[in-house]
Amino acid sequence: MIALLQRVAEAAVTVKNKDSGEVEITAQIGPGTLALIGVQQGDSEAQAKRLLERMLAYRLFDDAQGRMNLNLQQVGGNLLLVPQFTLAADTNSGNRPSFTPAAGPAESLRLFDWLVTAARQQMPNVQMGKFGADMRVSLVNSGPVTFWLQVDPVR
Repeated sequence: MIALLQRVAEAAVTVKNKDSGEVEITAQIGPGTLALIGVQQGDSEAQAKRLLERMLAYRLFDDAQGRMNLNLQQVGGNLLLVPQFTLAADTNSGNRPSFTPAAGPAESLRLFDWLVTAARQQMPNVQMGKFGADMRVSLVNSGPVTFWLQVDPVR
């Protein structure tokens, strides 16, 4: 399972309603972490649990001396989880990505929902993007600070 973490001043997800054409904000946070989440074949709750542990404990935020020594929970930050299957793409050859490493839609949705539920049990403000939707993700990256975390799937 993969998480691309970005320390943000703010972030939001909007989705266009296919029937009305209106754009609605489906998630919005203030200071905290935006995490784009990719699910790979072979991932399970064990990978999701470990990834969540790492995301919440990862030190992205500055302490009083200006060093990244504080994690999301220590600063009381917000968390926005956004499903993004393209993170699991194989980009090692050619000019077109292969998505064979990515888990199928049903399994990806199941594990993404599991991750969101587990995060909400540990954090007061967890928002989420809309799985399978054509989302627009906006953010103000603070720093900029961006890290790639990966918990390898069972093969």
